[in-house]
Amino acid sequence: MRKLLLACWLTVVFSAICALFWYNEWRYSLPTPVPQNYSDVQLGQHINLAGVLAQNNGKPLLIHFFNPDCPCSKFNIPHFKSLAKKYGDKLDFAVVVINKTSHYTPAEIKDKYGLDVPVVCDTTLAATCGVYSTPQAAILDADGKLYYRGNYNRSRYCTDKNSEFVKMAIDSLLNNDTKPLFSQFALKAYGCQVSEGYCKK
Repeated sequence: MRKLLLACWLTVVFSAICALFWYNEWRYSLPTPVPQNYSDVQLGQHINLAGVLAQNNGKPLLIHFFNPDCPCSKFNIPHFKSLAKKYGDKLDFAVVVINKTSHYTPAEIKDKYGLDVPVVCDTTLAATCGVYSTPQAAILDADGKLYYRGNYNRSRYCTDKNSEFVKMAIDSLLNNDTKPLFSQFALKAYGCQVSEGYCKK
Protein backbone atom coordinates (compact mmCIF):
# COMPACT_ATOMS: atom_id res chain seq x y z
CA MET A 1 0.00 0.00 0.00
CA ARG A 2 2.83 2.39 0.87
CA LYS A 3 4.53 1.70 -2.44
CA LEU A 4 1.31 2.42 -4.28
CA LEU A 5 0.81 5.72 -2.40
CA LEU A 6 4.43 6.69 -3.04
CA ALA A 7 4.08 5.88 -6.72
CA CYS A 8 0.89 7.95 -6.93
CA TRP A 9 2.50 10.87 -5.11
CA LEU A 10 5.58 10.80 -7.38
CA THR A 11 3.32 10.64 -10.43
CA VAL A 12 1.40 13.71 -9.26
CA VAL A 13 4.62 15.65 -8.54
CA PHE A 14 6.16 14.67 -11.87
CA SER A 15 2.97 15.59 -13.72
CA ALA A 16 2.86 18.98 -11.98
CA ILE A 17 6.48 19.69 -12.95
CA CYS A 18 5.81 18.70 -16.55
CA ALA A 19 2.66 20.83 -16.67
CA LEU A 20 4.54 23.86 -15.28
CA PHE A 21 7.35 23.40 -17.78
CA TRP A 22 4.88 23.02 -20.66
CA TYR A 23 2.95 26.11 -19.55
CA ASN A 24 6.11 28.24 -19.50
CA GLU A 25 7.19 26.95 -22.90
CA TRP A 26 3.73 27.65 -24.32
CA ARG A 27 3.42 31.06 -22.65
CA TYR A 28 6.71 32.39 -24.01
CA SER A 29 6.12 30.93 -27.48
CA LEU A 30 3.28 33.42 -27.96
CA PRO A 31 3.88 37.02 -29.08
CA THR A 32 3.90 39.56 -26.27
CA PRO A 33 0.63 41.54 -26.28
CA VAL A 34 1.07 45.05 -27.64
CA PRO A 35 0.27 47.59 -24.88
CA GLN A 36 -2.80 49.75 -25.45
CA ASN A 37 -0.81 52.97 -25.20
CA TYR A 38 2.03 51.73 -27.40
CA SER A 39 3.57 54.23 -29.83
CA ASP A 40 5.55 52.59 -32.60
CA VAL A 41 9.05 53.89 -33.24
CA GLN A 42 10.06 53.57 -36.86
CA LEU A 43 13.42 52.24 -37.96
CA GLY A 44 15.62 55.13 -39.03
CA GLN A 45 14.29 57.41 -36.29
CA HIS A 46 16.90 59.24 -34.23
CA ILE A 47 16.96 58.07 -30.60
CA ASN A 48 17.84 60.66 -27.97
CA LEU A 49 19.99 59.13 -25.25
CA ALA A 50 20.98 60.52 -21.87
CA GLY A 51 23.69 59.89 -19.29
CA VAL A 52 26.37 57.32 -19.96
CA LEU A 53 24.59 56.09 -23.09
CA ALA A 54 24.78 59.54 -24.67
CA GLN A 55 28.56 59.38 -24.97
CA ASN A 56 29.08 59.18 -28.71
CA ASN A 57 32.43 57.80 -29.83
CA GLY A 58 31.46 57.23 -33.42
CA LYS A 59 30.46 53.59 -32.92
CA PRO A 60 27.05 51.97 -33.29
CA LEU A 61 25.39 50.99 -30.02
CA LEU A 62 23.54 47.80 -29.09
CA ILE A 63 21.13 48.31 -26.20
CA HIS A 64 20.05 45.11 -24.48
CA PHE A 65 16.73 45.43 -22.65
CA PHE A 66 16.89 43.08 -19.69
CA ASN A 67 14.61 42.04 -16.84
CA PRO A 68 16.33 39.81 -14.24
CA ASP A 69 12.93 38.45 -13.22
CA CYS A 70 12.18 37.26 -16.77
CA PRO A 71 13.23 33.67 -17.59
CA CYS A 72 13.74 34.56 -21.25
CA SER A 73 16.11 37.36 -20.26
CA LYS A 74 18.16 35.00 -18.12
CA PHE A 75 18.45 32.45 -20.94
CA ASN A 76 19.60 35.25 -23.25
CA ILE A 77 22.54 36.55 -21.17
CA PRO A 78 25.21 34.09 -22.44
CA HIS A 79 24.31 34.93 -26.05
CA PHE A 80 24.42 38.66 -25.35
CA LYS A 81 27.82 38.32 -23.70
CA SER A 82 29.14 36.34 -26.67
CA LEU A 83 28.05 39.14 -29.02
CA ALA A 84 29.71 41.77 -26.81
CA LYS A 85 32.92 39.75 -26.81
CA LYS A 86 32.90 39.22 -30.58
CA TYR A 87 31.92 42.75 -31.65
CA GLY A 88 33.07 44.83 -28.68
CA ASP A 89 35.79 46.58 -30.67
CA LYS A 90 33.31 47.68 -33.35
CA LEU A 91 30.14 48.35 -31.35
CA ASP A 92 29.35 49.76 -27.97
CA PHE A 93 27.13 47.59 -25.78
CA ALA A 94 24.89 48.53 -22.88
CA VAL A 95 22.27 46.85 -20.72
CA VAL A 96 19.09 48.65 -19.72
CA VAL A 97 17.45 46.98 -16.73
CA ILE A 98 13.67 47.03 -16.60
CA ASN A 99 12.50 45.42 -13.41
CA LYS A 100 9.21 45.48 -11.50
CA THR A 101 10.93 45.34 -8.13
CA SER A 102 13.66 47.37 -6.51
CA HIS A 103 16.02 44.69 -5.18
CA TYR A 104 18.79 45.15 -7.77
CA THR A 105 21.29 47.92 -8.37
CA PRO A 106 23.18 48.29 -11.66
CA ALA A 107 26.36 47.21 -9.85
CA GLU A 108 24.63 44.08 -8.52
CA ILE A 109 23.39 43.21 -12.02
CA LYS A 110 26.92 43.59 -13.43
CA ASP A 111 28.35 41.40 -10.67
CA LYS A 112 25.62 38.75 -10.74
CA TYR A 113 25.78 38.20 -14.51
CA GLY A 114 29.46 38.96 -15.10
CA LEU A 115 28.81 41.95 -17.36
CA ASP A 116 31.61 44.33 -18.34
CA VAL A 117 29.43 46.82 -20.23
CA PRO A 118 27.47 49.81 -18.85
CA VAL A 119 24.32 48.82 -16.97
CA VAL A 120 21.66 51.47 -16.40
CA CYS A 121 18.12 51.62 -15.09
CA ASP A 122 15.93 53.77 -17.30
CA THR A 123 12.19 53.35 -17.36
CA THR A 124 11.75 55.67 -20.33
CA LEU A 125 14.27 54.25 -22.80
CA ALA A 126 12.17 51.20 -23.67
CA ALA A 127 9.33 53.41 -24.88
CA THR A 128 11.82 55.71 -26.64
CA CYS A 129 13.06 52.72 -28.65
CA GLY A 130 9.60 51.15 -29.10
CA VAL A 131 10.41 48.18 -26.87
CA TYR A 132 7.66 46.53 -24.84
CA SER A 133 9.13 43.08 -24.16
CA THR A 134 12.32 41.55 -22.76
CA PRO A 135 14.76 40.41 -23.90
CA GLN A 136 14.95 42.74 -26.86
CA ALA A 137 17.78 44.44 -28.69
CA ALA A 138 17.87 47.93 -30.15
CA ILE A 139 20.78 48.71 -32.46
CA LEU A 140 21.56 52.34 -33.17
CA ASP A 141 23.88 53.25 -35.99
CA ALA A 142 26.81 55.64 -35.52
CA ASP A 143 24.44 58.59 -36.09
CA GLY A 144 22.09 57.44 -33.33
CA LYS A 145 19.36 56.22 -35.67
CA LEU A 146 17.42 53.06 -34.90
CA TYR A 147 18.75 50.39 -37.24
CA TYR A 148 17.17 47.27 -35.72
CA ARG A 149 14.74 46.52 -32.92
CA GLY A 150 13.68 42.99 -32.18
CA ASN A 151 14.48 39.53 -30.93
CA TYR A 152 17.86 37.88 -30.68
CA ASN A 153 16.82 34.48 -31.93
CA ARG A 154 13.77 32.40 -32.74
CA SER A 155 14.81 30.01 -29.95
CA ARG A 156 14.38 31.04 -26.32
CA TYR A 157 17.87 29.71 -25.68
CA CYS A 158 19.43 31.45 -28.71
CA THR A 159 20.59 28.11 -30.11
CA ASP A 160 19.12 28.33 -33.62
CA LYS A 161 22.05 29.30 -35.85
CA ASN A 162 19.69 30.09 -38.73
CA SER A 163 17.83 32.77 -36.78
CA GLU A 164 20.59 34.81 -35.16
CA PHE A 165 18.72 38.00 -35.98
CA VAL A 166 20.83 40.44 -33.96
CA LYS A 167 24.07 39.01 -35.32
CA MET A 168 22.68 39.33 -38.87
CA ALA A 169 21.73 42.95 -38.20
CA ILE A 170 25.16 43.74 -36.75
CA ASP A 171 26.94 42.17 -39.70
CA SER A 172 24.83 44.04 -42.25
CA LEU A 173 25.36 47.34 -40.42
CA LEU A 174 29.12 46.91 -40.12
CA ASN A 175 29.50 45.74 -43.72
CA ASN A 176 27.17 48.42 -45.13
CA ASP A 177 25.15 45.65 -46.73
CA THR A 178 21.51 45.84 -47.65
CA LYS A 179 19.53 45.38 -44.47
CA PRO A 180 18.24 41.78 -44.18
CA LEU A 181 14.54 41.18 -44.59
CA PHE A 182 13.51 39.78 -41.24
CA SER A 183 10.48 37.63 -40.51
CA GLN A 184 7.91 38.16 -37.79
CA PHE A 185 10.02 35.96 -35.51
CA ALA A 186 12.62 38.71 -35.52
CA LEU A 187 10.45 41.80 -35.37
CA LYS A 188 7.37 40.72 -33.38
CA ALA A 189 8.11 40.90 -29.66
CA TYR A 190 8.28 37.67 -27.66
CA GLY A 191 9.15 37.27 -23.99
CA CYS A 192 8.13 39.13 -20.84
CA GLN A 193 6.00 42.24 -21.09
CA VAL A 194 7.66 45.47 -20.01
CA SER A 195 6.00 47.42 -17.25
CA GLU A 196 7.10 50.38 -15.23
CA GLY A 197 10.07 49.39 -13.15
CA TYR A 198 12.98 50.75 -11.24
CA CYS A 199 16.22 49.69 -9.54
CA LYS A 200 17.91 50.49 -6.31
CA LYS A 201 20.35 53.35 -6.54
